[in-house]
Amino acid sequence: MKKVLGMGAALVDILANVSDEWIQAQGVQKGGMNMVDWPQMEKFLGALDNPIRVPGGSTCNTMVGLSRLHGKAAFISKIGDDELGKLFQEHLKNNGVESKLGMSEVATGCVFSAVTPDAQRSMWTYLGASDFLGSDDFTPALYDDVGLLYAEGYRAFNGECFKKSFTLARSLGVETALDFSSFGVVEACRKLFDELFEEKMIDIIIANEDEAFAYAGVKEEAALEVLAKKAKVAVVKIGKRGALIAKDGVVTRVSAGAAKAIDTTGAGDLWASGFLYGYMNGWDMERSGKLGSIVSNEVVQVMGAQIPEEGWQRIYAQM
Repeated sequence: MKKVLGMGAALVDILANVSDEWIQAQGVQKGGMNMVDWPQMEKFLGALDNPIRVPGGSTCNTMVGLSRLHGKAAFISKIGDDELGKLFQEHLKNNGVESKLGMSEVATGCVFSAVTPDAQRSMWTYLGASDFLGSDDFTPALYDDVGLLYAEGYRAFNGECFKKSFTLARSLGVETALDFSSFGVVEACRKLFDELFEEKMIDIIIANEDEAFAYAGVKEEAALEVLAKKAKVAVVKIGKRGALIAKDGVVTRVSAGAAKAIDTTGAGDLWASGFLYGYMNGWDMERSGKLGSIVSNEVVQVMGAQIPEEGWQRIYAQM
């Protein structure tokens, strides 16, 4: 298979268990993503007792999962010249992901994931150095041996860079995929997404049910129908019930795993790993979606987005 180039934020995930009451006290919608500056992030981190710290970020999680499935993955972003940046570089190296990381004078970004008893996570993100990835970082040479550009919706807040990455990919014959990432991203970046859809710049759209509703104003099959008109392949993930996939006028329903979830952090990211592995290897939608569910089923059984070695062995046995 050709390489998948992931464009996303280089972030260190900081995970902690909280109550529903704690989320309510923050005055935010549960399950969403909220952007914060460094003073706000420091305030959160100062109140946490022994949080779990793991290199990640949505697209990075997907590329790591793809590499662990024995696919070819690369990741482009920016990090700071600091301990978190070094931790991030080692993370890519240890998981076989080709690093396309640039350096910035700004600190490496991080995301605080507050996990409630129902395994839902609400996120606060400080983008840090990753927010300084720019249009000049995208050149034709970056796409050598790349078959697919995969981008998280969060990157669309830098519209110029986001659009260049897709238009350059398209000019070089590279397929493209967009994960909406958050209903807040859909609401904020709708105009840019519509421009890219209109120009046929996106081949694959991946959304969860909240993101699909935020874009289409309708749910599940109806939302899938709207998204299917925008790209060659459209996916709407419907939580514990699995996912709906539309391609060439055919809708495929894929069931989810039966595992009891303790933390949904990374569930969508790792679902994309399995799905993209299948897609890049020419599998049909049912088989690709099933692998997505298998991989996602493993990550929800642990805190954070890193599947332990025994989990990967179970995945390999089912492939």
